[in-house]
Amino acid sequence: MSRRPRALFGVPAPAKLNWFLHVLGRRADGMHELQTVFQFIDWCDELDFELREDGLISREGGPGLPEEDLCVRAARLLREHAGVGAGVHMRLRKRIPAQAGLGGGSSDAARVLLALNLLWGLGLRRAELQQLAARLGADVPVFVFGRDAFAQGVGEQLRPLRLPAWNMLVAWPGEGLSTAQVFSHPLLTRNTPACTMEGFCEHLKTGLAGSEASSSAIDARTMRAVLGFGANDLQPAAMELLPSLRGLQDWLARQGGADGGEAVRMSGSGSAMFVPIPGAAASVAELGAEELPAGWTVRVCRSLREHPLRDWVSD
Repeated sequence: MSRRPRALFGVPAPAKLNWFLHVLGRRADGMHELQTVFQFIDWCDELDFELREDGLISREGGPGLPEEDLCVRAARLLREHAGVGAGVHMRLRKRIPAQAGLGGGSSDAARVLLALNLLWGLGLRRAELQQLAARLGADVPVFVFGRDAFAQGVGEQLRPLRLPAWNMLVAWPGEGLSTAQVFSHPLLTRNTPACTMEGFCEHLKTGLAGSEASSSAIDARTMRAVLGFGANDLQPAAMELLPSLRGLQDWLARQGGADGGEAVRMSGSGSAMFVPIPGAAASVAELGAEELPAGWTVRVCRSLREHPLRDWVSD
């Protein structure tokens, strides 16, 4: 019988993008009924985990995060649920911007659940961890689910998809947005008609017809057409709250060879935005992009076929 590891180092926690985000209405509990498509990208935080013999849960790294951040809350929730007295020390190396709509904090929390399920020898299955993840935040379950997904409810009802590989430019303007503020803005209509996963898949199939959807990335023009399904209903409110997003949208449209800002999509409640790019540049410099305004963070990213830690938990 193999021994459990006592430490895990360099555990990746990838960001996500929302291809679209529809707000169908407000529920009786005050939450919003949503529909979206999630895809993971290769912009990652990293976490280290080391067992503690004294039973304490601690975290270092992540400047500006509260002491009881999502990582610590996830560890405490898992320990309470499993009824164990185990401890852990976590080191967090933040690379995904906060309040960017990229799910960095949610991804970190999901990594904690998966890593500690292994380190503490709990043996919980994916569905049980997803239920715990939903108690931490609406985006956390998809990072435990570990696959491209069509999501409904508040984001916790997940069905697997197989989305194409593609290259993109992801940009953050150096300023975050409060999710609560965006969802409460008067420009948010909350009445988008419900779509179906089958309708989305038919759109995807039609858009990709004739393209090489194997291991190589889909070309930028095809991806712009595919991403034309729906919209991010939060984008108008976010752009009103953060006027710098208009400049970010225009800049991304030019770098992506798009005809206008409609080809640029915001992820989640913002403030990061993205656009497909031609070719397979490995960096912004290699892409030959315009000079970046001060304070912006811009990365060339690639979609991931699945979460890098999907096999860490059994179905």
